[in-house]
Amino acid sequence: MRFSPSIVALAILVTSAVASPISRSDFVIHEKRHSVPRLWTRGEKLDSSVVIPVRIALTQSNLESGYQFLEDVSHPSSKNYGKHWTPKEVIDKFKPSRETVTAVRTWLEEEGISRSRIRLSPGRNWLEFNATVGEAERLLRAEYHVYEHDQSGQPHVACTEYSVPAHVRRHIDFVTPTLHFDAKIKPRDANRLPRRGVVPAVKPGTGHDIGLTDGWKPKLGQDVNVQSLKPNLTACATATTLDCLRALYKFKGFRDGHKLAKGNSYGIVEYTPQAYVPSDLDEFMTKFRPGAVGVRPILDSIDGGVVQQESKSFGLNGESDLDLEYAIGLVYPQPVTLYQVGDLVEGASFNNFLDGIDGTYCGGDDPTQDGVYPDPYNVTGAYEGPEDCGTFAPTKVISTSYGYNEADLTPAYEMRQCNEYMKLGMMGVTVLYSSGDYGVAGNSGQCIDPTTGAYNNGTSGLFNPGFPATCPYVTAVGATQTKANANLAHLPAGTQPETACETVIYSGGGFSNVFPLPAYQAPAVTSWFKNNNVPYGADRFNNSGTTRGFPDVAANGANYVIAIDGKFSLVFGTSASSPTFGSIITLINDKLLSAGKPTVGFINPALYAHPDVLNDVVEGGNRGCGTPGFTAVKGWDPVTGLGTPDYGKMLKMFEGLAHGGYGGGYGN
Repeated sequence: MRFSPSIVALAILVTSAVASPISRSDFVIHEKRHSVPRLWTRGEKLDSSVVIPVRIALTQSNLESGYQFLEDVSHPSSKNYGKHWTPKEVIDKFKPSRETVTAVRTWLEEEGISRSRIRLSPGRNWLEFNATVGEAERLLRAEYHVYEHDQSGQPHVACTEYSVPAHVRRHIDFVTPTLHFDAKIKPRDANRLPRRGVVPAVKPGTGHDIGLTDGWKPKLGQDVNVQSLKPNLTACATATTLDCLRALYKFKGFRDGHKLAKGNSYGIVEYTPQAYVPSDLDEFMTKFRPGAVGVRPILDSIDGGVVQQESKSFGLNGESDLDLEYAIGLVYPQPVTLYQVGDLVEGASFNNFLDGIDGTYCGGDDPTQDGVYPDPYNVTGAYEGPEDCGTFAPTKVISTSYGYNEADLTPAYEMRQCNEYMKLGMMGVTVLYSSGDYGVAGNSGQCIDPTTGAYNNGTSGLFNPGFPATCPYVTAVGATQTKANANLAHLPAGTQPETACETVIYSGGGFSNVFPLPAYQAPAVTSWFKNNNVPYGADRFNNSGTTRGFPDVAANGANYVIAIDGKFSLVFGTSASSPTFGSIITLINDKLLSAGKPTVGFINPALYAHPDVLNDVVEGGNRGCGTPGFTAVKGWDPVTGLGTPDYGKMLKMFEGLAHGGYGGGYGN
C-alpha cells in the first residue's frame, strides 16, 4: 500500500510501529488520527468511570492470499472460473488462528481484564468486553474525549491514537471505540444511552433525514405529469423510465409468465427509517409495469428492520422508492429481496447488514457506529430480539446506494469490511455500491484541507474519495445521462447516446487513499495515466498510480421518473445507477442458472479483461473541489469507469466464460 507524500501528511493512517511516548517502551502506536473530521469539535475528557464496550478485531488467517482466492474463481483466464466457495470453506480458511486468540486474551488478562469478562465471538474473529474509560485508557495508552457535531449536536466518544504491545500488534486489526466517527446512516435516540453511562450517538430532535448521508441521497427534481410522457422514447433525455433503460442497455426484460431460475433473487439494502411506500410502488407499476402491480419485495428484516409508514417525506422514502420501483420494474417476475436493516431506535450500519448475512462477521459492533441488539436500554418500540447473525442468506446480487467518505473511517476498519466483500465474491455474490454524487468531492461536496486534513466547504483542497466504492472487491457504479438530442427510438448503430452525468449531480470518481491498485485493474489505470494529460498532481489526489481507481462501471443516473409520496417526480443520483446495473446482472444470472451454469459472482476481473462488452463513455466530467474534476475519455476513466452495460454482449461473454472460454475482448 503506497501513498503520495501529501496524502501521508493528512490521511488517517494505520501507522508503522514506533515506540509509544505514553507508557511502557514495549507498546507501539497501532492507529493514529492526525485531524478531527470536519464539523466535529473535541470537548471535555470523558469521565474515567463511564463504561464503554470494547471490541478487538482479531487478525484473520490467510488474508494475504484472499485476492488470489477470489481471482481464481473470478478471472476469465482461470481454469477454476465460476467454481465458487461454500460458506464453510470460506469460514475455515479465514478464521483467526488459535495463536492469535491466545496472544490477545493473555495480554488482556495481564492488564487486569479477567477471563470471565471476555467473550469470543462465534466466528472467533472478535474479543469483546465492557470496561470503564479508565481501564480502556490504561489498556490502550489512550485518552478519551467527547466530540460533538457542530450542526446536529451529536456527541461521540473517540481518542486520537491508541497503542498495543509490540508482540500483540500483528494479532490485532483494530480496536473500537477509538478513532472511528459515526457516518450517520442510522438514527439514534439519545435519551436512553446515559442510563448505562455511554455517550449518545445522535442528539434527539435533529430530524429523520440524517438517517442517510447527504452525499448518497438521491436529489429531487421537478414534479412530472406522467400522462404527458411520450411512449416512443423521444423524451428519455429529460425523463428516464423503464423503457428508456431497456433501450439504452439493449435488453427487453422478462414477460410476466417467464419461468424463473431457482435461487435468483435481487438484493436491495435499505437502512431504517428509510422505507418504501407500498402505494407509491403500485402507482409506479400501474403506469410503467402493470403486471407488477401489487408485487412487494421479500422482506429480510435485519435487527428489527421495519418498513415504517408513520413519517413520510422525500428524505425518508425517496431512496427506497427509487431502488425498489426500478429494481422490481426491471427484473419482474424475478423476486427482489429487501434487506431492511435496523429498528427505529438503534438504527444500523453496514456492519449490522454484514452481520445479518454472515455469522462469522458478527461480534464487533460498536454502539458509537453500529446498532447494538438486543436493545440494552429498554426503550419502548426497540427491537428486543437477538442480534441477527447469519440469519439471512446473501442474494446473488446485492446493490447498496449508501456510502461514507473514505476519510470518515480508519484504513483498518475499512480494510476489514472490504475483506468481507471479498469473501462474498468468493461465494459467487456480486456486490455493487454507488460511487457518490459530488464528483471528486465527498459527501455534500466536502474536500480535504491539504494542511490540516480537515474537511472544508468544497471550493478547494484534496479530492475526497468515497467508501465502500474504493474497496477493490466491490463493483463501484458511476452515473451517466442521456444526451439532449438522443432519440432512443431511432438510434443509429454505433451511436453513444450518453455522457457523464452533469445534471444536478456529478458521478463520483477518483483514486483511493487507502486501497492498493488491484491486479485486474492495473492495465486500465496504468493506461489512463500514460495516455491522458492529467491536469492535477499530488496536491489534488493520490497520483501515485498505485492505488485503486473508481468507479468500475456506470449507468444512467439522471431524470429518473419515480412515484414518491403520491406524486411523480424526477430524481438524480448514482443511487439510481447502482440498482439499474444490478438489475441487468440479475437478468444475466437468471439465464445462467436456467442453463445450469454458475452465477457471475465478482464481475470486475471479467469486465476489465473484456471492456468491449460495455458502452464506452467519452464525454463529460465530474467536477468538484473547485476544479473541473476528471474527464471521461476512451477506455477506463475515473468518471464513468469502463462504461455502461450492453446486456447482449455481457450475456454472451458470461455464457462463454461459464462454458470455459470466450473469444471476445482484448483482455489484460
